[in-house]
Formats: sequence, structure tokens, C-alpha cells
Amino acid sequence: MDIARVLIVANRTAATPALIAAVRERAARGPCEFALLVPQLIAEEAFGEEEARKTIELAIPLLQEAAGDEVPAIIGTSDAMLAVERVLVHEHYDEVIVSTLPERVSHWLKRDLPTRIERLGLPVTVVRAHAAREPLHPPIRYAGP
Repeated sequence: MDIARVLIVANRTAATPALIAAVRERAARGPCEFALLVPQLIAEEAFGEEEARKTIELAIPLLQEAAGDEVPAIIGTSDAMLAVERVLVHEHYDEVIVSTLPERVSHWLKRDLPTRIERLGLPVTVVRAHAAREPLHPPIRYAGP
């Protein structure tokens, strides 16, 4: 059986429970391998790359646990579509998961990123986070002595 290659495109939502659950669900459906593309949030290169590295550091252990395998990470340009196109020039992927903020605040959805990626001939799954940094675990409540 062929192994599907799945490109995850995420930034602020790379470590959210919604994306972790989507990766776990996709991994359970059949053999696949994942890579994480983190477009920089801002065009200013040094700061943008530093922020992307922080996102990767937080997200990769969670994604690898959900995927059951290594998940390499790629830092892309601040233009998410251009970042995807550049990755696809060098690597083949069978599908894309776009993880984004809720519709009311997502620049990627306002720019119709998922549809633009689909036009490249790849199926796209959109995962919307409830918030930019959802807690990974429920808050611990101290009941007192």
C-alpha cells in the first residue's frame, strides 16, 4: 500500500487540539507521513523566522505523537500560498491540511488559501481552531485543603 504524504500548513494553530486531533484521525485512516510547513507571520525575516521556530518547537512533539512518527518542519515565507508553492516545487505531497484561526479572524480564509491550494490539484482539509492558543489540557482547579 502506498504511503500518502500530507503537508500540514499551520502557524498560530500548529499546537491546537483541533489540529492534533485531525492529524491523529488522518494517521488512523491509513499509512501516511506528515510534514509541517510554518509560514512566517511577518515578512521581517529574522523576527519572523524566530517566531516560526518557537511555533515548531511547541508543535512538533504534539504532532509527532499524533502521527506516530517523525514530522519534519519547514519554515516558509510570510505569503502562505507562495510558501506552499515553493515546498511543492521540491517535494511531492498527496494532500494538505490547512490549520487556521476561526473564520472571523483568519487572514488565510479571507484570502481563500484552501481553495487556492486545491487549484494546484491537491485535496485540502481545513481545520479551524477555536482560539489562537487553545489550552492543550483542561485547567487544573485547586479545590483547597
